[in-house]
Amino acid sequence: MILPVTAYGHPILRKIAGEIDKDYPGLEQFISDMFETMYASDGIGLAAPQVNRSIRLFIIDGTPYGDKLPEMVDFKKIFINPYILRESGEDVSMDEGCLSIPNIREEVIRPSEVVIEYFDENWELKEEKYSGFAARVIQHEYDHLEGIMFTDKISALRKTLIRRKLQDITKGKVNADYKMIFPNLKKSKKLV
Repeated sequence: MILPVTAYGHPILRKIAGEIDKDYPGLEQFISDMFETMYASDGIGLAAPQVNRSIRLFIIDGTPYGDKLPEMVDFKKIFINPYILRESGEDVSMDEGCLSIPNIREEVIRPSEVVIEYFDENWELKEEKYSGFAARVIQHEYDHLEGIMFTDKISALRKTLIRRKLQDITKGKVNADYKMIFPNLKKSKKLV
């Protein structure tokens, strides 16, 4: 089932997400729904708060980028209760976007390497190191679990320049090719 994406300004996107356990109700179906939602909205990653669940879970499927970026070959993963242990390497600036902030892209500086601990879909504990684009996508999705949006990481000048566009998103004044939940609309008009 395709889930609606929570739009910028929705309070769930600012909460620190909580851990879950193996008995979390409907987890397997929820993960399947997250993948379906991500594919339907042309995303590469999706965090649970973006589909209105404040839990420590995100998914990534970078395989469509595998022909251009070697680190993304067969990179389809589920991260449950993840924690970034270390960020290192050179700071790299790259254009980023977000399904919760449609039609806005900005340059974001992030470390080029990350070490992350998480449980996979079989509840096996992993500690892995990623670099390049894979590290960037992990950091972006992980930020959602910490209540951080990529727009928090841009310059004050850029924030000022896009402020009106962000306000429009919170009011539902945006064109997206997927269903969204907007924070400042009456209940009957939340899904577009």
